[in-house]
Amino acid sequence: MKKLIASTERLATALRDLKFSPPVACVYRPLDYAWPAHLRYLKLYGSGKKRVIFLGMNPGPFGMAQTGVPFGEVTAVRDWMGIEMPIEKPEIEHPKRPIDGFQCKRSEVSGRRFWGLFADRFVDANVFFKDHFVLNYCPLVWMSHTGANLTPDKLSVTETALVEEACLEHLREVIAILNPEWLIGVGGFAEERLRRAAAIGGSSAVVGRILHPSPASPAANRGWAEIASRQLHDHGVW
Repeated sequence: MKKLIASTERLATALRDLKFSPPVACVYRPLDYAWPAHLRYLKLYGSGKKRVIFLGMNPGPFGMAQTGVPFGEVTAVRDWMGIEMPIEKPEIEHPKRPIDGFQCKRSEVSGRRFWGLFADRFVDANVFFKDHFVLNYCPLVWMSHTGANLTPDKLSVTETALVEEACLEHLREVIAILNPEWLIGVGGFAEERLRRAAAIGGSSAVVGRILHPSPASPAANRGWAEIASRQLHDHGVW
């Protein structure tokens, strides 16, 4: 767990002073302003070898951006994981994307679906995290001047390269530390990054993916939990 914390701190340091040009108007760094909550997550659930690692892409505005926990829908983090910490404000807060921490009244749909599947299957978070771990590839949230979310493909190639370098190295380290049998991307982007990191690190873990639970996905809106469960069974993970 100490190695996992140290690797995460290195990632936060590598990304902290990066500057981004338009259309980026605002960047949230939850590993900085929500670090105590993320650290609590790592200490509670990041110890020991894991059989399965799930990888998301980057924080959602009402998930990790609020709680510091990947896919961090407030209710799931507070009531199922038992994590509730004071959350600071980012250096620059967009008026349309306030950070209210655990007082946030908006529900992150992707996080509610994602953690809801595991809470229904395992009931106790400790049972789930004994063999599983969840992280995001990149801990940054980019927004335009309107507050709209910006995906990495909207950024400068040069700026993205610096982010990719730091995030890929962190992912390689996490895989080496947790030594999983399975690497499961939540969506195609995450699966591809897992394949890259596994190849660089020489991991023998089996790489696969599940459907992303985003409400923007028509397929995810037609019973995401059932689809993801079937995919995990088909992969042999469950």
